[in-house]
Amino acid sequence: MEFIYDDLRRRLQKSIEPTVFISSCYNNGYLSKIFNILEAGLKQGNDINHITGELHFLNILMNRKKVVLTILDCGMIKRKKGLEKIIVNWFYLSLPISRARIITAISEETKKEILHYSKCDSDKIKVIPVPVSSIFQPFAKDFNQIKPVILQVGTTPNKNLLRLIQALEGLECHLSIVGKLSVEQLEALDTYKIEFSNEFNITDERLLEKYQECDLLSFISTFEGFGMPIVEAQMVERPVITANTSSMPEVAGRGAYLVDPFNVMEIRSGIREIIQNKELRSDLIELGKVNRKRFDGDLIAKMYLEVYKECMGKNL
Repeated sequence: MEFIYDDLRRRLQKSIEPTVFISSCYNNGYLSKIFNILEAGLKQGNDINHITGELHFLNILMNRKKVVLTILDCGMIKRKKGLEKIIVNWFYLSLPISRARIITAISEETKKEILHYSKCDSDKIKVIPVPVSSIFQPFAKDFNQIKPVILQVGTTPNKNLLRLIQALEGLECHLSIVGKLSVEQLEALDTYKIEFSNEFNITDERLLEKYQECDLLSFISTFEGFGMPIVEAQMVERPVITANTSSMPEVAGRGAYLVDPFNVMEIRSGIREIIQNKELRSDLIELGKVNRKRFDGDLIAKMYLEVYKECMGKNL
């Protein structure tokens, strides 16, 4: 996320004069939260305060008329239950929303979640997608139909790696995984005899190489606030298989093969179809070229500039 807003500031340097503030304390426990809230209130700017990341509560002591709050997803609430869920909802969502003039969400799916978990006015939320990094560019590669390299970005539970592993059983392929593997995931790779390689904590440049090396991207998450790997693969011009739920159909447009992420056989069938059908692969890549235009950095920077103008109530 740091890249996204560094890039935004660079693109808007002729229109805004930004100051970057990073909270002094790592967000861990109540004392650090209280300190960060006090610090943010004391150091707030005079014109616009744009809060990014998951520290939504930093605006509690700010002038609400000058706050733009970006919400990436509502995962912090989904992961909780009972009383803890109520408290987290109030502290991370409902209260910060009440203390902001404009909310930006990175997808229509995130906007739906905000409306589901809060009493926020729908008109207060502006959907502004995430721009794709300019380092991701088209890279030609002949598709390896004999043993394709399938790229999987992410290993957290929502990334659905275990079902992907089951779906690949018996298929001639190489699974390239980006993200630290759990014991359970390693055991599944061994049980289903999946040929794989694994890297984690890699640079953006190495991630780009992973896209260039692969034949297709599998991104069949059970939940995403956005799903940047979909667009990154479309930029590099690789066919994509992704889930038919959450934000992924919205992000992929028509440039991906959609499957039920909870249905192993459907995942398997979709991957086999992409491997065996050259015309399908070509169509997905061409449709991905069209879709990726929506995530151009200059276009998204202009969308944020309009939000800043609205917050200021005047032209910048």
